[in-house]
Amino acid sequence: MSRMLDTNVLLDILTADANWLEWSTGQFRAASAGGPIPINPILYAELASAFDTQAELDHWLRPTFFKRLPLPYEAGFRASRAFLEYRRAGGTRSSPLPGFYIGAHAEQAGLTLVTRDVARYRTYFPKLKLITPAD
Repeated sequence: MSRMLDTNVLLDILTADANWLEWSTGQFRAASAGGPIPINPILYAELASAFDTQAELDHWLRPTFFKRLPLPYEAGFRASRAFLEYRRAGGTRSSPLPGFYIGAHAEQAGLTLVTRDVARYRTYFPKLKLITPAD
């Protein structure tokens, strides 16, 4: 099963996060053992803030390690349903981006999502396969 790495996992590696670097690096290795790691435009946009130029970002996300996937329209609809459920439950965020789209895309594409953002994905995407620090 292909693994998509959530932005928090990729940023742990990029920033050499003292608390999460070892776990996230291990997850990157496990995911890349199966071939290039799928990413989408949402992940790309979230990572972009850590780079000065698009060329630097594109170099870091080189095709040897990452496979760029389009964001399917079906994932957009699924994200909206999860976001509505979140708002009805008292959630205060006013935009479904980015996590809801990432979860919906991974679910729709049959990917396993590697993340530290466990609660939102387990709550709003119960069918989504997750790999988390607690696993």
